[in-house]
Amino acid sequence: QVQLVESGGGLVQAGGSLRLSCAASRSIFSINVMGWYRQAPGKQRELVATITSIGNTNYADSVKGRFTISRDTAKNTVALQMNSLKHEDTAVYYCNAQLRVPGTYVNYWGQGTQVTVSS
Repeated sequence: QVQLVESGGGLVQAGGSLRLSCAASRSIFSINVMGWYRQAPGKQRELVATITSIGNTNYADSVKGRFTISRDTAKNTVALQMNSLKHEDTAVYYCNAQLRVPGTYVNYWGQGTQVTVSS
């Protein structure tokens, strides 16, 4: 089991920046993959960025070059630095943790934090 708490969302103008943070209730080292997903009204939840326990990252094409995911194992946190924000980045952003359990993987989700980018 792991609990995730997001913070850092808010309102920003297009071209601005925000930094999201996700605090985990257990060591990030013990979690296979941490990531950020987002969901806009009327749209499906989509992957934004992920980072593995050894630091490998991947990004959605729509955010490459603008967003950066990072982790701080000492603080059990994962951050998402978002630069050059666009109106289409507006969504609720969710922190995700994928844990390995016998026979499968289990995903845990944070409550979400709203990011609104004005056009």
